[in-house]
Amino acid sequence: TGDTGQGARTWIKQILNQDMAFQHIKVIYPTAPARPYTPMKGAFSTVWFDRYKISNDCPEHIESIDSMCQGLTDLINDEIKNGIAKNRILVGGFSMGGGMAMHLAYRFHQDLAGVFALSSFLNKDSAVYQALKRNESALPELFQCHGTADELVLYSWGEETNKILKSLGVSASLHTFPDLHHELSRTEIEKLKTWIVKKLPVESAETN
Repeated sequence: TGDTGQGARTWIKQILNQDMAFQHIKVIYPTAPARPYTPMKGAFSTVWFDRYKISNDCPEHIESIDSMCQGLTDLINDEIKNGIAKNRILVGGFSMGGGMAMHLAYRFHQDLAGVFALSSFLNKDSAVYQALKRNESALPELFQCHGTADELVLYSWGEETNKILKSLGVSASLHTFPDLHHELSRTEIEKLKTWIVKKLPVESAETN
């Protein structure tokens, strides 16, 4: 929360000592709009959606989540207009950004290539779970990472999210990082990069 797309890019660059770049994949770092954020007593912050509290045991602020899903859908549609196939698009993020990506993909864009969620969680009665209970189609794969020492988003919340999504038909992996707090690590980003290339391999010339 409170960071920008550019901030996230810089953070990853510092961890890897280089940009997270791929020869055949475009990486976009969107920034959430500034809005009053309840856990910060209503102070303005760049957050993807509001929360009643930072807990997995309360209702979701569905109105703010859904309005953001509309904005991000526009972003996806712009890429599709530019000739990118929808099954060649991945969404993901850190913390709240990962929660946002799960809402976006599993509720509105089930034909995306995949989702990654780093140090993220969904609330116990998430609208994502409700949507998946009614779903019959193939779903984007989930790549999840979480540090066991995370004091803001508890590891158990991430683990529970992973279990429930699996039970609802999502092919989901959970990579556990001992002693990692609410942060990113180099090993984690390297693993993520490997997964991204596996999901979006270089297409051979004749299929392009």
